[in-house]
Amino acid sequence: MIVTPLAMDSPRAVRDALLRAGWEEQRAEAAAAGLGPSAVRISGLDAATLEALVKLIAKVGLDILTGDDWALVAGPYSRLGALARPWALPPELAEVSFRIGIALPAEPVVEWKTARGVVALDRPVLIGILNLTPDSFSDGGKYAAPSAAVAHAEQLLAAGADMLDLGGESTRPGRPESVGAEEECRRVLPVLEALVKAHPQGLFSIDTVKSAVARAALDAGAAVVNDVSAFRLDAAMGAVVAGSGAGAVLMHSRGTVQSMATFDHAEYDGDVVQVVASELADALATATSAGVSADRIVLDPGFGFAKTAEQNLALLDGLGALRSLGRPILVGPSRKRFLGLVTGREVADRDVATAASCALAWERGARLFRVHDVATSRDALAVAAAATSRKPA
Repeated sequence: MIVTPLAMDSPRAVRDALLRAGWEEQRAEAAAAGLGPSAVRISGLDAATLEALVKLIAKVGLDILTGDDWALVAGPYSRLGALARPWALPPELAEVSFRIGIALPAEPVVEWKTARGVVALDRPVLIGILNLTPDSFSDGGKYAAPSAAVAHAEQLLAAGADMLDLGGESTRPGRPESVGAEEECRRVLPVLEALVKAHPQGLFSIDTVKSAVARAALDAGAAVVNDVSAFRLDAAMGAVVAGSGAGAVLMHSRGTVQSMATFDHAEYDGDVVQVVASELADALATATSAGVSADRIVLDPGFGFAKTAEQNLALLDGLGALRSLGRPILVGPSRKRFLGLVTGREVADRDVATAASCALAWERGARLFRVHDVATSRDALAVAAAATSRKPA
């Protein structure tokens, strides 16, 4: 039995679930428009359990759609929560109740612990991208010289960046070979050391898949390790992060550094949100089993990595479903190819589209935003945060 949370920020998640179940498109559209505001899909039900569930739903004021072995249950979050009480339901629904409890969105996480302090998550957290590579897709080579990199870092901080993410290896598609750890350190460490000296209270993360590079950067003052492979590509990464008390960003990706930004592994059985959530849950379990405390982990759905444009858009729309994992969500849509396909803009002209996607992601539960152009996204997120604030007017 599998219980999948469906993000209800728009009807798309429900519609797509019904289409996958074989519903005709117009019927699925109409049904999706009439459901909400929260929903879960339960698959793998036997006939007796499905019958018991239908009888219960009729009593508690929820909506239910069913198929041969599945049910989609929707309604107010508080009433769905009432289903997550095994002790209060018939014994034949105990497993359903338990799994619904796991799938429902957790309470928002209000802070993230790093090696150099706590990051509050009650407002948007902006992470400025500092590429120290000659071949990054957006600004490769512009900041290869340490002096140029430091100057750009100061601009990002002045524009409102809460943290800077330094990377010495590109994931651009078509790269012929990996960068060695020594070369990556040569690119990154002088800039990191200069920034830590100039901003001793600043927060800096190292974007790397190599434990040796992570260890050197943490020794130089980095507070966070941003691993685009979520510890897949270096078995020692978990121990390095755990031993340092660093924060960790675990990004969803597939394949190697050379292939992860291609479409080589972009197969998700028609449900990119559920598969990404499942694989991020596995990454989270791997990190915690290596000794990394959960309160130091942030999850990134990996926009642009092993995902088509349509899959990226579906993931952005369904982002709220990842809240069930119980960890803060970081998004990095900045200047990505799918934004170019939507807008028709070249890489350098996608900052407004980036800001729009960040604002949408905030509304769906993301709290950290990795961007090239801090100022534009800062303003968009300020409006989004103000409009969705729970404080009374």
